Amino acid sequence: CVKMDPITTLMVMGMATTRLGLGATYSTTYYEPFHVARVFATLDLMSEGRAAWNVVTSLNDGEAQNMGLDQIVEHDLRYDRADEFMKVVLGHWDSWEDDSIIQDKATGRFADPTKVHRLDHSGEFFKSRGPFTVPRSQQGHPMIIQAGQSTRGKRFGSRWGDLIFLNYPNIEIGKKEYKAFKEDVAKSGRNPEHVKITPAIYTCIGATQAEAEDKYALIDKLPTEGDALSLLSEALNFDFATKGMDEPFTTDELEGIQGLQAIRDRVVQLSGKGNPTVRDFITFSQRGRPRDPIVGGPKEVADKLEEWFEERACDGFVFAASYVPGSYEDVVQHVIPELQRRGLYHKDYAGTTLRENVGVPVPPIGDWQTRG
Repeated sequence: CVKMDPITTLMVMGMATTRLGLGATYSTTYYEPFHVARVFATLDLMSEGRAAWNVVTSLNDGEAQNMGLDQIVEHDLRYDRADEFMKVVLGHWDSWEDDSIIQDKATGRFADPTKVHRLDHSGEFFKSRGPFTVPRSQQGHPMIIQAGQSTRGKRFGSRWGDLIFLNYPNIEIGKKEYKAFKEDVAKSGRNPEHVKITPAIYTCIGATQAEAEDKYALIDKLPTEGDALSLLSEALNFDFATKGMDEPFTTDELEGIQGLQAIRDRVVQLSGKGNPTVRDFITFSQRGRPRDPIVGGPKEVADKLEEWFEERACDGFVFAASYVPGSYEDVVQHVIPELQRRGLYHKDYAGTTLRENVGVPVPPIGDWQTRG
């Protein structure tokens, strides 16, 4: 598939928009913290405070081999490295004080050197001196997006994330997971209201319920078992072609998965089997097809979204495309007006920065240092 460099693409998108948030994924496993800090701080400054970094630790050997390694780093070790990575990035972002820029034409002084600091970090995985080369933006620094769903990933997200992507199979599990994650945020020394949780949601929308059901009946015929197996192999870093469809995974195979462990855990939970089969992975992961889609007209879809929001299962949603083209257009044209009519979706932007529009405050310099 085609995957262009996201930062280059977002720079162009930033030039064409004034309020759109600009988020990109960069891995802590294959880059250096100073580079990532500068790339995203530049995007943030150039877009006047609209940048976000989706922090990932990567997941399979194919990525590792593209980046000079033979195989992916062990799962929890990737997160240990990522914790230190975040300290270096945030340390650089905070090295310019908010009033460090002078821009005094009379004296020729651009900045106050006493308010620009070197980081001088030396840790287990990284060394980075500074001083950093990009000042803070209108929103302080880029928002942090995180989507880790393993136990270790959630611990990482509760410590560092501003916007959290999660996947729930239903609203009841969603309410429990939402509550538990907010409690984890509080335990890390942060205000839970300053961290927004947004589960992925799939929709199939028509002008009426009947039209939506007809559309989904067609979409549901398109995915193949081969599609699912290919996507599962990529996500779990395990070659599913080595096993028969109804052959159970051994305990050692399950414990050895170094990719997206949350998929493994979800399949075990939903199948009720300690050793699920390949077919179970296809069925319960729903990889390659819309997962538990909301199928309906504008009212029916809005009813479900309102229920999730009012029942405290989320702070918002990540709309995943059930079909391309048209999926996002259907949400904007049919569902958003209905949500606006109910007072559940804004009709104008709250501000100019991404943090203002998401409802996350500007982080004070050094606040991350108190997180547990």
